[in-house]
Amino acid sequence: MARVVIIGGGPGGYEAASAAAQLGAEVTVVDSDGIGGSAVLTDCVPSKTLIATAEVMTEVEEAGQLGVRLEDGDDDPANSVRVDLSVVNKRVKALATAQSEGISRRLADDKIRVISGRGRIEGPETVVVGDERLDADVVLIATGARPRILKGSEPDGERILTWEQVYELNELPERLIVVGSGVTGAEFASAYDALGSDVVLVSSRDRVLPGEDKDAAEVLEEVFRRRGMTVLGKSRAESVKRQGDGVVVTLTDGRTVEGSHALLAVGSLPNTEDMGLVESGVSLGDGGFVTVDRVSRTSARGVYAAGDCTGVLMLASVAAMQGRIAMSHALGDAVAPLNQSTVSSNVFTAPEIATVGLTQAVLDAGGSTAMVVKVPLADNARAKMQGVRDGFVKLFCLPNTGIIVGGVVVAPRASELIHPIALAVAARLTVDQMAQSFTVYPSVSGSIAEAARRLHLRS
Repeated sequence: MARVVIIGGGPGGYEAASAAAQLGAEVTVVDSDGIGGSAVLTDCVPSKTLIATAEVMTEVEEAGQLGVRLEDGDDDPANSVRVDLSVVNKRVKALATAQSEGISRRLADDKIRVISGRGRIEGPETVVVGDERLDADVVLIATGARPRILKGSEPDGERILTWEQVYELNELPERLIVVGSGVTGAEFASAYDALGSDVVLVSSRDRVLPGEDKDAAEVLEEVFRRRGMTVLGKSRAESVKRQGDGVVVTLTDGRTVEGSHALLAVGSLPNTEDMGLVESGVSLGDGGFVTVDRVSRTSARGVYAAGDCTGVLMLASVAAMQGRIAMSHALGDAVAPLNQSTVSSNVFTAPEIATVGLTQAVLDAGGSTAMVVKVPLADNARAKMQGVRDGFVKLFCLPNTGIIVGGVVVAPRASELIHPIALAVAARLTVDQMAQSFTVYPSVSGSIAEAARRLHLRS
């Protein structure tokens, strides 16, 4: 029986553990942060739970245009609804704990041993946890990542916060300065704006979400500004300091921005220090991320890695897939290497931005000859009924064959709408096949079929 030791209990770790147990291995998980890792306890599950409340507030704010009125008081529902952040955060933490406990039960059912502690490797066949030495035929590193901190701007958990600390707040920030306009920064800026905070988003680039589809980012920034958010483009933060009962953010050009709270969202650092990785032959790349191939192998024999510690598309879904692929490869099961071109991702803002496959940036740079069409949701009957005025569906297909190679959806619940496009990319379906499949009328998904039909006319 193969002995598998997994260091880290996040999605890459617990999914790998279950896969290895299913393949007949003796599995031990070494975890120091709690089963589920940051994805379940401090990142994905908590943030998306918070965002779920923000989504309701957005719907309330826009309910007036649909004819919704209150019997008593102000006719505008948006002026009569408030958020109790202490209750929201209590629910956030309870759901995260429940999810962690559920995963723990699943591991126990699979007869997987869990050791609480910090693991390190001594050579590719030994993992040390405190005074215990674990022999291993296969080792998986799945230690995740942590928030990067601006030098001299250390969080205090009260006014200067990382995205892991916001759930301790009992009152809504009066004026929240979000430093960083990547996915995390944009999501929290969108959420707290909907919850009722006055939000300032500090972006070092010329637009929000610099790594996402440009058309999508422009829609989101326009929505942010229309809703009253202050977006400071080309404004790099130099420091964040506590000032009395508030904070002051100093920019590199000398300007200052004052607020009640600041949220740092300036990237992540891998948890790979002091683990004996380099000494055991595991190569680390830029920033300390573990270097892996498409089946999650590191440079050390029998040692694999998965999740954010590898820096490969830092998504919980990718971490889980990397972990499962690693165990299949290590234990001799059939395995398909990770194909990044089929990975779908989502930015949980309002509206959401979902993407898969080929990007507009690659197309604009001449890296593809694909055809592209964009269908605005303003033309969609169901979107009109729901009061949706922002967003679009974009499809990319290869010339001549019409094979769908990518897509972007900007819409409420885009995370759900991207799935048929992701299936089309993975299965190499053509625009004609997509166009000929029935969609419900009226439905927002009808715009996906409409985009496919338009590409047929152009092919």
